[in-house]
Amino acid sequence: MEDFLKEYLSILRFEKNLSENTVKSYETDLRSFFDFIKNNGINDINEIKSATISDFFERQRKIGKDSSTSARYMSSIKSFFGYLEDNSYIEKNPTEKLASVKKSRKLPSVLSFIEIEQILNQPDTEDIIGLRDKAILELLYSSGLRVSELINLKINDLFFTDEVIRVLGKGSKERIVPIGSSASKWVQDYLFKTRPSLENKIRSQNFVFLNKRGKKLSRMWIWKIVELYSKAAGIEKEIHPHTFRHSFATHLLEGGADLRAVQEMLGHADISTTQIYTHIDREYVKQVHRDHHPRG
Repeated sequence: MEDFLKEYLSILRFEKNLSENTVKSYETDLRSFFDFIKNNGINDINEIKSATISDFFERQRKIGKDSSTSARYMSSIKSFFGYLEDNSYIEKNPTEKLASVKKSRKLPSVLSFIEIEQILNQPDTEDIIGLRDKAILELLYSSGLRVSELINLKINDLFFTDEVIRVLGKGSKERIVPIGSSASKWVQDYLFKTRPSLENKIRSQNFVFLNKRGKKLSRMWIWKIVELYSKAAGIEKEIHPHTFRHSFATHLLEGGADLRAVQEMLGHADISTTQIYTHIDREYVKQVHRDHHPRG
C-alpha cells in the first residue's frame, strides 16, 4: 500500500500541480486511514470494502472528529481510490456507493474594524522587529493573504507605484492583489528601515519578510506574531492569521464590494467558497437591526 501512496502523492505534486501543503494534507488523511485498516488486519488494498471505510468513519465520530474533518477524510479517500481504479490497481472501488459526508456550515470568525485597528496599533514601529510586524499585520488585513502567500512574497512581487502585489496562491496560481495605501506605506518603511539590517545575502533569497537570522519567516512565526499583538490589544477571542483574511473579505462585502471582485482578490476558484462571507454579512446586518431598531 505504501507504494500506491507514494505514486499517488507524486501524481498530486507533479501532474496535478497541487501545493505542498495540500499534498501533505492528503498524505496525513490517508495515513490515518491506513493505520486504521492495518490495525484491523488488512494488508491488501483489494481487501478494503465499503464496510471497512464506514467503520473508519464511525471510529472518527466516536473519537470526536467534526463533520468538516470527516468530509475532508472522505474526499481524500475517494480521490485515492479513484486513482487506484483508473490505473486498474483494484478490482472494485469500495467508495463508489459511499455518500459524501455532509459538512456543517461553520461561519468563519471575523474581527470588527475597531478590533483590527486595536491590533494594528500594537507594534512598536520605532523597533526594527516591531516595524516588520506592523508591515505584516497591515498586509494581512489590506490584501487578505493566506499565510503561505505572505511568507513566500519576494521583492519583485511588490509594485508600489500601482499599489498591487503579485501572489502565488494555491496550485501555483498567480494573481494580482491590491495592497492599499496604508499597507504600502508600512511595507516600504520596513523595506528601507528594517530589512537591510535583517538581510543575509545567502539566506534571504529576495524574500520580503525575514527573521533575525535573515531567513524567510515560517508559518509558525506569523501565527505567533498575530497571537502576540492580539493579546496585547486585549482581544480575548481566538485569533489566527486566517482571521485577518476572513475580516478582509467580510469588511469589503459590508462596504458594498462586488462578490466576484472579492473572489478574485481571495484567489477562490469557486465563487461558492466566497459566498460564505455573504452569510457573515447578513449576520452583521441582523445584529445592527437588533442593536439599533426600536423593536429589534
